[in-house]
Amino acid sequence: MMTAQEIIAHLESLHNEAQRQVLMGFFKTAPGQYGHGDEFLGLKVPQTREVVKAVVRDTPIEQIPLLLACRWHEVRLCGLLMLVWQFERLTTKRLVHDAEATKKRDAILTLYLSHAERANNWDLVDMSAPNILGHWLMLPSALGDNDYKLRVVDALAASPVLWLQRISMVCTWKTSQMGDASWCLRYAEVHLHHRHDLMHKAVGWMLREMGKRVSMDLLRDFLRCHAHEMPRTALRYAIEKMTDEERQYWMTRSVLPQQK
Repeated sequence: MMTAQEIIAHLESLHNEAQRQVLMGFFKTAPGQYGHGDEFLGLKVPQTREVVKAVVRDTPIEQIPLLLACRWHEVRLCGLLMLVWQFERLTTKRLVHDAEATKKRDAILTLYLSHAERANNWDLVDMSAPNILGHWLMLPSALGDNDYKLRVVDALAASPVLWLQRISMVCTWKTSQMGDASWCLRYAEVHLHHRHDLMHKAVGWMLREMGKRVSMDLLRDFLRCHAHEMPRTALRYAIEKMTDEERQYWMTRSVLPQQK
């Protein structure tokens, strides 16, 4: 059995000071920036994924909260990716409606939500929310029906914590991949007037993915209603895959000033 302490010690042994300095700048860890206080070991994502691959089968799920509580960004990422792996192995066609698999998926989702604030940078959110929360929304659950699921995501969206708000938006990547546009459209409207650039990007990105995966007509319908009030960053992300002519058309519909 691999313990959390052993995993942390191994990740710490891979420390790279030069890469650490790069990551601290890239993830905006200076005072006043969104990632202030986040601490890095200097590992690249493929290195962390290799550790996950090596330890995930031998590490009880009860050890993962200890990883999520760690000060090191890469250790928290390791814990989140382990949860993703645990969840995805329970979503095969054979297990989708299996009662025991459903119970285990619900337990992973509950654990994830109870430690969601530890996904406290955009990469931690983006690499965990779609494949845990987003996928759970599309699967049978013993915790509750669709109204219950809406309440779960609504609570995240209403949180004052930026990262929980981003989880509520980015989780819809998976629901759109699975053909359901409703989650994306709901939370794009909820976050339409968010003040933070990270949420503008998330809203536009999820709308773009919804259009690509589900329906460009639904994306255009959303833009007809909201392009005039969307932050320009969100609008640019949403229309990124359209033709030059159509992008120009939608950008002229925006009356909000350029985001800085």
